[in-house]
Amino acid sequence: MKGSKRMPEPSKSDLRKKGIPLADQQQAVRSANIDRKTNETNIQLSFNVDGTGTSQLETDVPFLNHMLDLFTKHGQFDLKVTANGDIDIDDHHTVEDIGICLGATLREALGDKRGIKRYASVFIPMDEALAQVVIDVSNRPHFEYRAEYPSAQVGSFTTELVQEFLWKFALEARITLHVIVHYGQNTHHMIEAIFKALGRALDEATSIDPRVKGVPSTKGVL
Repeated sequence: MKGSKRMPEPSKSDLRKKGIPLADQQQAVRSANIDRKTNETNIQLSFNVDGTGTSQLETDVPFLNHMLDLFTKHGQFDLKVTANGDIDIDDHHTVEDIGICLGATLREALGDKRGIKRYASVFIPMDEALAQVVIDVSNRPHFEYRAEYPSAQVGSFTTELVQEFLWKFALEARITLHVIVHYGQNTHHMIEAIFKALGRALDEATSIDPRVKGVPSTKGVL
């Protein structure tokens, strides 16, 4: 991965909100950048796990911008994305590659995963819709997805790309990710609940638990 600058370092108060002991705060900055260019997309992405819920999103896919803004806000991350892709064909490559970049930066930012809670399960309602996201920061990529949308499109956005984004994110982050929409009638609400739940669950799973000594695994490594 390459990138010219790191994300701004979080304040000590921000780190304390994440549960990071004062003695460990100098080593606690968890952020990463990626600059990824292919024949289909050109993406620069910066991700700060210990952020303030701030996003700067410049992509060719407005609905994805909206979802990533929700993810960032509710996860208390900092996320900056600039992405251009072959949207004259469709949004697939751009959405997929942003998922790849986000997952890769998460994996790099977490390092050896010392002290993290590792697991999280979050339910989020959005009016009539209810979504659940379950995460294990396991270094074993696995993805399960259960969602049936009333509509195949939200505006110009194809709803099947939600699954594509989440799968590539989980694969590159090397996490186990289960996403379930239990019910809903409005497709926008259902997808919005997913991204809010993803932010909250990832925030919980990556938070530092001062009781955890070393890596949260009996194997001693993740």
